[in-house]
Amino acid sequence: MSEEAQRVFDAIEALKEIADPTERARALGEVLKAIPSQNKALKEARQAAVGELLNRPGASLRSVGAELGIGYSTVQDIMKGYSGSGSRRPKKKDTEA
Repeated sequence: MSEEAQRVFDAIEALKEIADPTERARALGEVLKAIPSQNKALKEARQAAVGELLNRPGASLRSVGAELGIGYSTVQDIMKGYSGSGSRRPKKKDTEA
């Protein structure tokens, strides 16, 4: 795990360790309330970073996937803005129309 990601997880752990239950509940509530918008922003930032990787000379879905430790289809999904289960993705016939 990267140092930056570890700092985020350490901060979350620190929230759970706040001694005063009132302050702990408030702090955790603030974070939980902000997560949905942060989640969207993080996905957009990841998509931009993957796009930068794909724009390098000679880059391909497979080479970027190998570099990131994910499958080429996951790279493709990130660039299309998909996440999670494939059950919510448009069906092929829906996108062709």
